Amino acid sequence: MQAVSILAFPWREPAAVLSAFAEEPFAMGLLSGGGGNHGRWSYVLRSPDRTVSLTAGDTEDPAEILRDLLGQVQEHDPAGPPFQGGVAGLAAYELGARFEPVPLPRSRAWADLSVGRYPALLAFDHAARRVLAVGRGENLARAQARAQDAADWLGAPERPCLSERLAVEFAPLQAPEVYEAAVADVVQRITDGELFQANIARAWGGRLAVRARPFDVIQRLLSDSPAPFAAYLRLSDSAVVSNSPERFLASSAGGYRVETRPIKGTRPRGRTPADDAALIEDLRCSAKDRAENLMIVDLMRNDLARVCSPGAVAAPELFRIESFANVHHLVSTVTGRLAPGLTAIDLLRAAFPPGSITGAPKVQAMKVISGLEAPRGPYCGSMFWAGFDGALDSSVLIRTLAFVEEAGGWSFEARAGAGIVADSDPRSERQETEAKILALRRALMETPA
Repeated sequence: MQAVSILAFPWREPAAVLSAFAEEPFAMGLLSGGGGNHGRWSYVLRSPDRTVSLTAGDTEDPAEILRDLLGQVQEHDPAGPPFQGGVAGLAAYELGARFEPVPLPRSRAWADLSVGRYPALLAFDHAARRVLAVGRGENLARAQARAQDAADWLGAPERPCLSERLAVEFAPLQAPEVYEAAVADVVQRITDGELFQANIARAWGGRLAVRARPFDVIQRLLSDSPAPFAAYLRLSDSAVVSNSPERFLASSAGGYRVETRPIKGTRPRGRTPADDAALIEDLRCSAKDRAENLMIVDLMRNDLARVCSPGAVAAPELFRIESFANVHHLVSTVTGRLAPGLTAIDLLRAAFPPGSITGAPKVQAMKVISGLEAPRGPYCGSMFWAGFDGALDSSVLIRTLAFVEEAGGWSFEARAGAGIVADSDPRSERQETEAKILALRRALMETPA
């Protein structure tokens, strides 16, 4: 069994610590914000001892790759953070083609799976305002040395935030009427009985300014519109920046509790408190949005039931209103308990890609999406960690920017989607995507005051 060592230190802002290492391949930040139980912990990861990039032509089973990286289940220190070392990284949307019978085209820029194994990390407890350096090793001395290595990251000089506009352009990659036609097409498919719901996204693209880097974007987002599942991952010639509010899957060590929290139903924030309250009430009372949310709750109940003990899956909370800097969302919670002998990796295989950004039935929705959109890459995939102790947490990569470094600098793509149901109005769904993309547009195109 591996040993674990945990050292405590005074508070530092996680993004400030990560800034010193942000240009290293496989430097990663899981940067929670916005308060509440789901925003308690942030993590800074670097210097993995193994990395894996699973591209479209590779035939290995991703679940077996993850199991091999994690090895035998290790002890969990109850006094430590939820993540105590393990595997972390990016599962692109197209990884779903390995788990569901759907042939998905790939983007050359993105592997299906890009992960590192991290035997040391920094965990930031926003509630207790302290930093924990965590180390894993084959014995206590090795674990203590790795924890001290992580603690030394706290002394690295931080990189200052840019105070200028970060992008030179941010423009839709398709005309509004093209997206509206796609929505109308899905509505007709639903009317014809082909499916009940599909999440259809619209894309924007642009380029960063000469001095800007992807890490500058996550710093700006954390300042302007913090979210509980914000994340940053630097790869060799690409990077992912996410400001996601949505949990995909979580599992405790041992699998005694698993959880998913799908989002379906959105309203923009109001200009005044009265407008804001009216928009919340409109969302709360919307039969369309509640029906859309319930469809995905049922889908996620089915996905969890594949790997949970009979009768263990429940939906303890439906239609909760959660408010963020630019939008209000309708959020539900589905829970379960893993069946004996199954692990968090089995849970990931059973439920990926997330039901909230595919549709119902999931496989047919994925087929429809692949006919209407270019390969999604990171968008609607997941940023996740899987611990040596069997625990797991993961996001749905919405509000996400995919960056590629080229000869002329950094280009990016962002998407925003809407769940299309039988009574969807194409214009209203387009406007919903514009409300969802607003925080990313502002972070890139506005100069800080």
